[in-house]
Amino acid sequence: MSNLSTFLWSHIRTVPHFPKPGVDFYDLTPLFMNNLDSLTDALIASIPAEKLAEVESFIAVEARGFVLASLLAQRTGKGLVLVRKAGKLPPPVVGVGYSLEYGLDRLEMAADVQAQKVIIVDDVLATGGTLKAVKQLAEKCNHQVLGASIFLDLPDLHKNLGLDIWSVLDNKSKPEQAVA
Repeated sequence: MSNLSTFLWSHIRTVPHFPKPGVDFYDLTPLFMNNLDSLTDALIASIPAEKLAEVESFIAVEARGFVLASLLAQRTGKGLVLVRKAGKLPPPVVGVGYSLEYGLDRLEMAADVQAQKVIIVDDVLATGGTLKAVKQLAEKCNHQVLGASIFLDLPDLHKNLGLDIWSVLDNKSKPEQAVA
């Protein structure tokens, strides 16, 4: 395990049985306190250079994906497209419904954003329901999805999602001393 991975894990708090029994929630907010350069460096390093050169905008998935995608957009000078829960963006919007690990939800994106080459950015990849919905939504809006940048992948919870996924960490790399 690299020093950077150990450093990043040391700033992630695990909250057991949240938001429901049997689920471990990985709280990334301690990373946001004063580690933004390291976090941004790690995200950029995880994405293939040819994809970073090709991408026109990052699709930010509510809510912690907003933070991560904003860091990438700012550092690379690329655009930022928001994906939010239903009713949070002004019309016109395009939406898709999807299943979560613990319920149903709907995501929306501005319908009038010019079609672009995009990378989806989110914090944690668990079952893949949100990621699949965002990909479907982006394609409905004629964006070309190059892949997804995920900070923390939980690979045992999902199968092949039909797109390239680049992650900084996965839960299999979690050092023992990082256990909360």
